[in-house]
Amino acid sequence: MTAEAAQEPGTPTQCPTVPGAVLDGPVSHAISRVARLHRIVAGRLLRELGLHPGQEFLMMHLWDSGAVRQSELIKAVGLDPSTVTKMLQRLEQSGHVRRRPDPADRRASLVEATEASCGLLMAVRGAWGELERQTLEALDDAERAELGRLLGKVEGSLCTAVARGGDAECGTPDRGPLGC
Repeated sequence: MTAEAAQEPGTPTQCPTVPGAVLDGPVSHAISRVARLHRIVAGRLLRELGLHPGQEFLMMHLWDSGAVRQSELIKAVGLDPSTVTKMLQRLEQSGHVRRRPDPADRRASLVEATEASCGLLMAVRGAWGELERQTLEALDDAERAELGRLLGKVEGSLCTAVARGGDAECGTPDRGPLGC
């Protein structure tokens, strides 16, 4: 029996030590590990909703923005065009999005969330609430507030670095028109 298997239920698993190659970046390494674990837990919760990881971000953007050109959606989520196209095909097959020609430019496609996706919106909110609970369960209210404050500062620094590189946009979209 491994040490991990012998642990009491609910006891945190010991994380590996920081490799020598990242000694100059232990916080960045920790953020990377946490992000990976967060994505794993999120993926489990999303699978229960019939979503693949990343699809919820497309839907969130569509719920907030309304109909957008597919090219704008690709830019907004910062993913490869072929990845977004595949995600949209799956979401369209499940009835959560629809694509149609852009009347202003027939070569472009508009993508929008369907009315049927309103139920998915509530389910995604619930899944993200559960993800938040699992993520922060070891922290008290003051620690949660401090973590949120510190992550906001880190995000601001990284947003500035991204903007300097011209790679993508940072920001929060306005609330959208669907009314879910």
